[in-house]
Amino acid sequence: MSTPATATAPSVVHDTFVVERSYPVPPARVFAAFADPAQKARWFGDPSAPDTVAELDFRVGGREVNRGGPEGGPEYSFEAVYRDIVPDRRIVTTYEMAMDGARISVSLTSVELLAEGAGTRLVYTEAGAFLDGLDEPGAREHGTNELLDALGRVLEAEPA
Repeated sequence: MSTPATATAPSVVHDTFVVERSYPVPPARVFAAFADPAQKARWFGDPSAPDTVAELDFRVGGREVNRGGPEGGPEYSFEAVYRDIVPDRRIVTTYEMAMDGARISVSLTSVELLAEGAGTRLVYTEAGAFLDGLDEPGAREHGTNELLDALGRVLEAEPA
């Protein structure tokens, strides 16, 4: 992929962050919100983007694609491969993000689901390589927090 003219010389910034959430539903319910395409569409991505494309093949070796953006751009794409899945316990992926076709990051993530009373403690860990000054770890962590907050709203609204 090409690098846009606004980027600086090729560079990479490495960072790892951990985000935790507690949800008032069992791990199986949280796991289903990741595994089922209809459920995941309720909280992942940007529902206000007019032309969002989403595909989910939730199995080890399967791919997930989410592409879209606000009217007038830029277009963002998220392309993941599922590397490890333990039902109701763990999901490990590698993914890359691109903006208008230029790769901006490559990451390894894990989602751990830990029973906590009648609920679930989710531990999300991401190790990322942020490329050419086009993305930065703080923005990614902020976006991850927003997604996990959206997941929480969906789980609380639809606990069954």
